[in-house]
Amino acid sequence: MRIGSGRGPRGLDGARACVRGASSITALAAAAVATIAGCGGIEAPDLFVVERSGPGSGPEARLTLLVNEQGGLRCNGGRELTLSEPQIVQARAIQEELKTPASEHTSLPARAGSVFGYHLRDENGSVSFADNSTGQPKVFRNLALFVLQVAQQNCKLPQPGA
Repeated sequence: MRIGSGRGPRGLDGARACVRGASSITALAAAAVATIAGCGGIEAPDLFVVERSGPGSGPEARLTLLVNEQGGLRCNGGRELTLSEPQIVQARAIQEELKTPASEHTSLPARAGSVFGYHLRDENGSVSFADNSTGQPKVFRNLALFVLQVAQQNCKLPQPGA
């Protein structure tokens, strides 16, 4: 996980590997570009990673979402998917609203009867809470809804407990 940083240069050796077989002048120019671009392009920085757990509610309750700045999404470490523009805006807004709680490492305990637990990490810190934690700010509920919608719409996971 690269929270807060994009994939940077791989160095001249990695750049040379990307441009094998090119003429020396072309190779030098291509090596410079490949070094800057990381051979396969610059990866967007991650916004956050959120882990959802749910004791006793089946394997579909366990989920790890990795969301990057440009709308890339990985569900449980799978191939990269793409968020819609509104989902990207929603993810960025959630991350922005979580700056203070994450920097304070806010952790709200679950109450009896909790179905889901959430743990989010980003460049500012982390937050942990349950679906029924007392005193959760609106952004925690927005995050839980975002996770549910993305899991169903983008990751194509069944609704937990269904």
